[in-house]
Amino acid sequence: MESGADGMLPVLTIGGYLGAGKTTLVNHLLRHANGRKLAVLVNEFGALAIDEDLIEAEDEALISIAGGCICCSFGNDLIGALNDLSQMEPRPDYVIIESSGVAIPGAIVSTLSLLEGLRSDGIVVLADAETIRTAVQDDYIGDTITRQLSDAEIVVLNKLDLVQPGDQAVLEAWFAQQAPQAALVPSRFGQVAPEALLGVVERPGAGQEGDHADRMFESMVLRPDQPVDAAQLARDLATGGFGVVRAKGHVTGLDGAPWLIQTVGKRHEAGPVATSFEPGVVCLGLAGALQRDQIAGLLGETV
Repeated sequence: MESGADGMLPVLTIGGYLGAGKTTLVNHLLRHANGRKLAVLVNEFGALAIDEDLIEAEDEALISIAGGCICCSFGNDLIGALNDLSQMEPRPDYVIIESSGVAIPGAIVSTLSLLEGLRSDGIVVLADAETIRTAVQDDYIGDTITRQLSDAEIVVLNKLDLVQPGDQAVLEAWFAQQAPQAALVPSRFGQVAPEALLGVVERPGAGQEGDHADRMFESMVLRPDQPVDAAQLARDLATGGFGVVRAKGHVTGLDGAPWLIQTVGKRHEAGPVATSFEPGVVCLGLAGALQRDQIAGLLGETV
C-alpha cells in the first residue's frame, strides 16, 4: 500500500532478539531513504547508535537526520510520541519503531488501535542467521524469540555472511515451518532496500495484547571513570561467564579516545569512534543470572 494513500500515517515496527541487527538495519534505511521523510522512534538514544555522518543536529529529545528524517526518543510514552509525530508539520512519510530486543512486537502494534490517524505498516522481525535455530531451543529465551517470529509479517534473515553458503537453503526451509505467515528477506549487514519493507504488507495485522518479555531480564550499567582496555573489557564481558547476553556502550580507551563496545553472546567487538560519549556500558542478562559483583570487579568496582 502506498504511504499516506489512505490519509493514515504508516508505522513499521522492527523487532528481533538482542544482537540480530536492528540498529544496523535502521541506519541503512535512513541512509537510503531516497526522499522519504522517516521518523525513527527508540526507547532511548543510548540504545541506538545513529551513524555519525547522518546526524545534522541533536538535542535531548530529537536527532535531525540528513534528508529530512528524524530520530525521537519516547522513553515510556510511546503513545505520546506517536501522537506528536502524527501532528507534526510537515508530517513524516513513515514512522519506524525499533523495539527492544526482548519486546513482543505485536503488543506494540496493538497500541496503534488506540490512536487516530495511525495504522500499522507491518511487523519486521530480524533473525540472526548464525544463532537463531539454537536460540529458539533455549529454555530461557526460546519462548520470546518464538513469539516474536509468530508476530512477523516480514522476517529479515540477517548475518548470512556468518553461515556457510549451503546453510541458507536449510535456514529458509526452517523458517517456512517456523514463520509460515511471513515473507523472508535474506540480508547481510542489515542491507535491505526500503522498498522491500515499507508499504509492502498488503493487510498488516492489528497486533496482539501481551506483555514485553523484559521481566525475564535484568540489567546493570558499568560507568568507568578511568581509561580502560576496551577490547579486553568486551572480551571479558562476552566470554567471562558472568551471565551477560548483550552489552553495549562507550568507554574511554587507553589511548584517551572514545571506544564503542558491543557483545552478543560470546561474540564481541570494540573500536574507536569519532564522537565523544558519556562513558557507560549497559549489560543485559537473564533475571537472576547476571553476576553483578564479578562484572563490577572488571573495573575494580563493587556493587
